[in-house]
Amino acid sequence: MSATKQQTLFQPARPVLTVSQLSAMLRTSIESQFADLWLEGEVSNLRLPGSGHVYCTLKDEFSQIRAVLFRSTALRLRFSLQEGMCIIVRGRLTVYEPRGEYQIVLDSVEPKGIGALQLAFDQLKARLAAEGLFDEGKKRALPSFPRSVGIVTSPTGAAIRDMLSVLHRRWPTLHVIVVPVPVQGEGAAQRIANAVAMLNEEDLVDVMIVGRGGGSLEDLWSFNEEIVVRAIAASRVPVVSAVGHETDVTLTDFAADRRAATPSAAAETVVPVLAEVVERLHILTVRGVQAMARHCAFEQRRLEVQVGRLAEIRFRIRQQCQRIHDAIARLQTVTWDRVASSRDAVRDRQRALAGLNPVFVVKRSLAAITFLTQRLERQIVVLGDGRKRRMAAIAAQLAQLSPLAILGRGYSILSRARDGVILRKAVDARLDEELIARLSQGQLRCTVKRVLPDPSM
Repeated sequence: MSATKQQTLFQPARPVLTVSQLSAMLRTSIESQFADLWLEGEVSNLRLPGSGHVYCTLKDEFSQIRAVLFRSTALRLRFSLQEGMCIIVRGRLTVYEPRGEYQIVLDSVEPKGIGALQLAFDQLKARLAAEGLFDEGKKRALPSFPRSVGIVTSPTGAAIRDMLSVLHRRWPTLHVIVVPVPVQGEGAAQRIANAVAMLNEEDLVDVMIVGRGGGSLEDLWSFNEEIVVRAIAASRVPVVSAVGHETDVTLTDFAADRRAATPSAAAETVVPVLAEVVERLHILTVRGVQAMARHCAFEQRRLEVQVGRLAEIRFRIRQQCQRIHDAIARLQTVTWDRVASSRDAVRDRQRALAGLNPVFVVKRSLAAITFLTQRLERQIVVLGDGRKRRMAAIAAQLAQLSPLAILGRGYSILSRARDGVILRKAVDARLDEELIARLSQGQLRCTVKRVLPDPSM
């Protein structure tokens, strides 16, 4: 056995990996070493496909890395990612094996320099304002004297106790409907929106208060949810927003028809004080009675003056009646005179019309037609003879000018047989060319044997 074959037999086999195997090994290694990391970068190449996943690239001044936010995590994101936004993310590093690229799978995302809730608040406020949900022209006036008030809030907080106390103190007979809802936590926004819709559908109240006591931005976030804002903006019943304290601002404040600084202030806004209303009604009643008494006295004096003038009015009426009778008599006289004059005029017209009887007019016209017909016939004969003489003279002139008359004097017209062109000069003919000679009677077909020049040339 040769030395080369011996060396080949005892040489160990080389480990050869496929690309997929290498990618899997790299993914396992990277995921074990970078299972949890924080990263800061700028968003670029943002893509939002229909699957609900979010794809982007995080970059800084010198490098970049691909990032993916899966749908389940993206749904929990309170704000919208935008191109150029600086964010701080937490996630795990992995390898996307089909392309052999490493990327970071994001578990949480925070905007840099501003809280996520504040950013989500600003973004949603701008979007809803662009849709017109906060337009002042859509705000409605609150009823002056509501019969029923609805309250959408937590049944256990201090806010409901304060509002009920103020409402019953100001208007003890007021009908109040409380719709208990959670005001924070998972599902609170949906419950609040459902309560607003229910009060609208049942048509139970004239005005409603939606709110709660104070808290942090996160505690008040249910009143910043889009579903709650849209429900309040779509409400047919006027809504007063009473969320938190004076310094707390939520999106429901912009969508509602009126914003109150506190829940207690909201209760004071929707109803007046019954005692003050009763007192004002008493004052207005007394003033109305006094005004009516003064008005009745004034009208009594006017009536007495008018009664005193009735005698004068009777005298004037009698005078006017006398004048009317005189005018009627004069009118009758004038009318009879006009009738007599019109009868004479009618007789004169009848006599004039008798001479214009259509029978006489027709007879005269028939005699005139016979005479005119004879004149017309004589004139037609005269004109016909003149036209005949003129046409004979014109025919004689045309006969003298006719080419056929010239041919009758011994002349002929030569034309080429191939195209019918009339020859005016001998040089226009070619040797052996066929010509047609037209005479006064018949034609001749000739062949050119010789072309002679004009002796005068």
